[in-house]
This record gives sequence, structure tokens and C-alpha cells, in this order.
Amino acid sequence: MAAGKEIRGKIKSVENTKKITKAMEMVAASKMRKAQQRMHAARPYSEKVRNIAANLGKANPEYVHPFMQKNDAKSAGMIVVTTDKGLCGGLNTNVLRGVTTKLRELQSAGVSTQAVAIGNKGLGFLGRIGAKVVSHVTQLGDTPHLDKLIGPVKVLLDAYTRGEVSAVYLSYTKFINTMKQEPVVEQLLPLSAAKMQAEAQASGPQHDWDYIYEPDAQSVIDDLLVRYVEALVYQAVAENMASEQSARMVAMKAATDNAGSVIGELKLVYNKTRQAAITKELSEIVAGAAAV
Repeated sequence: MAAGKEIRGKIKSVENTKKITKAMEMVAASKMRKAQQRMHAARPYSEKVRNIAANLGKANPEYVHPFMQKNDAKSAGMIVVTTDKGLCGGLNTNVLRGVTTKLRELQSAGVSTQAVAIGNKGLGFLGRIGAKVVSHVTQLGDTPHLDKLIGPVKVLLDAYTRGEVSAVYLSYTKFINTMKQEPVVEQLLPLSAAKMQAEAQASGPQHDWDYIYEPDAQSVIDDLLVRYVEALVYQAVAENMASEQSARMVAMKAATDNAGSVIGELKLVYNKTRQAAITKELSEIVAGAAAV
């Protein structure tokens, strides 16, 4: 029964794996709810900042912030938001595929790129393809903190303000629902007043406001648009974390189900092997008795 012992060992191994994947599924489900609450809690702030930024852009057209001006630099920036850990299905693969496509488009147009990596997986990917990584942040944990994100992202924002890059793109995974997450590569800078206004109108009915600036319009708009861009990055990280936990829960559930199927198949093989051994022994006994 050497074969039977080997099969029993395989069954035990798969059962241990099933226990691990089941525990990871339950942990991911718990973290998913918290990540979704954090993501939804950040949305009202980002929407309000977007509305104010859109209204200020219309109310004070004589001053144009550098974030809303185009330049002709032959370089572009890319902010890549991925996870720190794996075991979350094709989440990182899908968003990195979109990043690769965008990088090829920029390269074919003769535009060089520099990147900011948020998350271990994106940092490793950019290192493997030889991309220029100007800053990175990893090990954010389960709760994103804006103070950890501002520093690395500010490198690209300052480069755009100085006219060193012509555009900044943001790539992340947008949370749709528990079963669906959508990879997104969108232009972060330069900001478009028409786009901000369209997004503001999409969030609900809008009114034109007349603002009083203190100390002056330029200072207010400068601070507001920086906060607006930071809010967009923070929202992208929060969406990516909610997507990560959802994808991990689904992947671990699939792994648990597959482990159950493998255990069933191995038990069937074990029972057949055991039955064949018993039948062989009985045949040997009957043959021996007949010979006597």
C-alpha cells in the first residue's frame, strides 16, 4: 500500500492548504468591508474639492495655475498604484498591462517617462522593465495615510510645475463592486477646466458661486489645486485597496473550492487503489486455497 500512503499524504497536504486559503478568504472579507467604508468616506471630500476647483476656475479666469497649463517637454510622468502583496488574482497584472500599453504609446511618440511607484508589485515591475523610478512608497498597510503619499507624488508635481514633464498619468484599479474591478490609466495633469466642470456636474446639480478670496485669488487657487490633485491620488489608493481585498477574497474562495475538488478526486483514487489491493489479496488467498 505504498501508493495508498502517498495518496493519503497528498490529501493531508491539500487539506492543510484548504485551511489556509479559507482563513485568508475570511480575513480578506473582513478587511474588504473596512476598505470599502474608507473609500466611500473619502469620496465626499474629493467631490467637494472638485466642485470648488471647477467653480474657482471659472470665477477667476485671469489667473491660470501651472497645473492647468500645457508645456512642450519631451517627458511624461506616471504614478503606478499597485498592491504590496500578491494572492489577489489578476488585479496587478491587469493594471500593469495598461501601464505597459501607455508606456509604449509614449515611447513611440518620442516621449521619455519617469515613474512614481506606490506598492511593491509596481516597484518590482518598473525595475524589471528598466523604467526610471524617481520615488516610491511601499508597505502602506491596510490604511492609506496622505502624509506618506504626498512626498513621493510631490516629486512629479514639482517637475510638472517647473515644466520638466508635459503630462502626469495616474494608473490604479477602480472599485466597481465585489466581483468587478476595473484597471484605469487616466491623465492627472494638466488639469482641464472643462473636465473638472463635467465631473462636478455629473455628481449633481451645480450653482455658480461668487467667491471672496483671502488673502488673494492666486494663493487660494494654488493651495486648492494642490489639495485637489492630492485628493485624487489618495482616492485612487483607497479604491485600489478596496479592489485588492475584494480580488483576494474572490481568489481565495476559488482556491478553497478547487482544493475541495482536488481532495474529492484524490479520495476517489485512494479508494480505488485500496479496493484493488484488497481484491488482489483475496484473489491470492482463493488461488492458494484452490491449489491445496
